[in-house]
Amino acid sequence: MMGRTAADVETFDVIILGAGINGAGLFRDLCLQGLKCLIVDKADFGSGTSAAPSRLIHGGIKYLETGELGLVAQSTLERNLLLRNAPHCVEPLATFIPAFSLAKGAWAAFRTLLGSTTAPRSRGALLIKIGLALYDLYGARHRVMPRHRFMLRRRALAEMPEITPRIVAGGIYYDARISRPERLVWELVRDGLDACPQARAMNCTTLVDREEGVLRLRAADGGERRVRAATVVNGAGPWIDHVNAALGVAGKLIGGTKGSHILLRHPDLVKSLKGRMIYFEADDGRICLVYDYLGLALVGSTDTKADDPDTVRCEEDEIDYFLASLRSLLPALPFGREQIVYAYSGIRPLPASDASNPGLISRDHSAPVAEPAAGRPFAVISLVGGKWTTFRGFSEEVADTILARLGRDRTASTQMLPIGGGRGFPTDEAARRAWISRRASESGLPAARIAALLARYGTTADAILAHIHSGGDAPLSHVEDYGRAEIDWIARSEMVVHLADIVMRRTTLAIEGKLTEEGLEEIAAVAAEALGWDEARRAQEVAAVAGRLTAVNRVHL
Repeated sequence: MMGRTAADVETFDVIILGAGINGAGLFRDLCLQGLKCLIVDKADFGSGTSAAPSRLIHGGIKYLETGELGLVAQSTLERNLLLRNAPHCVEPLATFIPAFSLAKGAWAAFRTLLGSTTAPRSRGALLIKIGLALYDLYGARHRVMPRHRFMLRRRALAEMPEITPRIVAGGIYYDARISRPERLVWELVRDGLDACPQARAMNCTTLVDREEGVLRLRAADGGERRVRAATVVNGAGPWIDHVNAALGVAGKLIGGTKGSHILLRHPDLVKSLKGRMIYFEADDGRICLVYDYLGLALVGSTDTKADDPDTVRCEEDEIDYFLASLRSLLPALPFGREQIVYAYSGIRPLPASDASNPGLISRDHSAPVAEPAAGRPFAVISLVGGKWTTFRGFSEEVADTILARLGRDRTASTQMLPIGGGRGFPTDEAARRAWISRRASESGLPAARIAALLARYGTTADAILAHIHSGGDAPLSHVEDYGRAEIDWIARSEMVVHLADIVMRRTTLAIEGKLTEEGLEEIAAVAAEALGWDEARRAQEVAAVAGRLTAVNRVHL
């Protein structure tokens, strides 16, 4: 420690390690209370598990059969709040749930409610009808969507004619989908920084070591920073146990499960869905889903025990399972590997469990506290479990714990607070047309261009339009419907470190299958100019993204 003084150590009220959805949500909440916070991620904001969900904002209807009624109540409330607070990327999703028997599964469901470790392997019409009625009941707070409808076979087949005639009944209920989850994570971080000028956010930054109460961090450019706080929050998701070990906290908290998804370019399938998700029981009893995601068919999800988030990918047997399940559900439609345009996988950071069935591991959350100990003068709060939908409620609970420890009172609520581009977002068609028309008139840009920006970024599009006005724009030659100024603004304004940050998280270019080799090169050239990359760095960034997309995400550039 020779040559170092207390002056080169920056003190924060709270340090958050891990900038996934839970860490970012907590960062925003604490910043709104006036706390000086630092959030750090070893990669990009929202680049880990938070980038690998089913892209649903849902109340968790399947948690009814495991008796997690409190989680259903919180999830349906948070779903309704997100529909209000993030209307630029969260929208209602009508969901069709087929029944393949009348009464099967009732006894198995009852045993599961009593603690059985074997989940129901068949969910008959009676069980589904009861579940949908309960789901409506739990979703009553701040309700923004219709109640469910239930129908017998003839009417159900009229609603969804491509589905297998083996069904005996079906129900339609409502949840929600999120078009840009990775971007929403960034918006939460940005909101926190805007709320508290003293707060700091660092991506692509690693924890090098711990020296008593001081954490040494190394940024992407090699620069080091020494920081400390009375409270350190471990929001590292599936990496929680590794980070806790580095912080001097022993024990195993995480017992993750793997979830994989594929996206198909299948216009006939998308058309047959009629804007709905099919939430169905596969032949082996596991739950699968398929719905229209930005014009592609998103299919998921597997649920198997796994614990290595650094090597996770969608495997061949999982793809076989998805395709077989679709063929059984929709026998009139063809399905094959050639339709896959993207695949992804992640580790759910669920609590350690000895459950024989991964589907029975609780999706609820907890925040155990490791009090200060010898050689570690700060407390460590670990964000264990949870799910995308409930991040705000989880963040609020942990923020209140931290405020109480600091002797502070809550000064702002996040319950009705819009997020990022959801502020002032025009939520009905007439308001949307007026918003677009006004900006088209002011900017001279085509209404279609304004509409595309609004759909991608919400009202943050105003900042991009101002950037276009000040510096001009030109369409990208090899990326449909995107412009140079749009990419330039993202690179300059949204803490971009790598090319992947642009194409995989600040936008949905990669997952939509819109990238070609020429398009990737074109985007990299814009980013290089904005960020000062030399030719070697630009080429390195292109190679890294191309390698990742080809090897892990099954993208053919």
